[in-house]
Amino acid sequence: MSASSQGFALITGASSGIGATYARRLAAQGYDLILVARDQARLETLEQSLHQQHAIEVRILRADLTDASDLQRVEQELQSNTAITLLANNAGMSVDGDFLDADIKRIQTMLALNIIAPTRLAHAAANAFRTRGRGVIINVASVLSLMHEMFNGAYNGSKSFVLTLTRAMQRELENSGVQVQAVLPGATRTEIFDRSGKSIDELPPEMIMEVEDMVDAALAGLEAGEAVTIPALEEIALWQEYDRARGTMLPYLSLSQPASRYRD
Repeated sequence: MSASSQGFALITGASSGIGATYARRLAAQGYDLILVARDQARLETLEQSLHQQHAIEVRILRADLTDASDLQRVEQELQSNTAITLLANNAGMSVDGDFLDADIKRIQTMLALNIIAPTRLAHAAANAFRTRGRGVIINVASVLSLMHEMFNGAYNGSKSFVLTLTRAMQRELENSGVQVQAVLPGATRTEIFDRSGKSIDELPPEMIMEVEDMVDAALAGLEAGEAVTIPALEEIALWQEYDRARGTMLPYLSLSQPASRYRD
């Protein structure tokens, strides 16, 4: 059991970047932590730092979420540990270059990490939290989920999947006591760029958000009850108009007859 009244937050991709920043912020809020990532040494360094600073319990669950047996271990933790009250579904990777020029094996690994892993973990957490009538699921997507024509379509598509899954989960978990949030960061200063083979310094500096600012905004959106948080978007009405326009189309997308422009 957790010694904290907040319970345990399980954070994937916790060894650096967005995940490590979520760990620091949630520790400051009083959560005990379960840190999930591949890099044992980095996890141990973060564990010691957070335990000393906040006197919380920090556990390490070393896992490669593209490995089926490792992924299953994390699923089982979410299913069986009743002290877990928050899942930060953050682990992910990108592949540099356009889709057609990229290494298809790396794309397949990316899809396993960006789609299969968060889907299975969200499913495990949502069912466990629904049973208890309490819990928070944060699914980290990307603003690229809204950009169909730019960058690597497989990466954008993986993040579109996370956004769509999150919206469907919100409908299924309505009135269950479980809060589900999609977070759509823009370019954020983390190692994901270096790992993809591209430097973040190639982007205009006005496009790049510091990771602490991004996570703070995401947590403020969570506190405000936002279903979708876009940290960089000043005019939230733009997102609301986009979502309303999408909703307006829904009754007309599946009908018995083709549109008149397709008929003689």
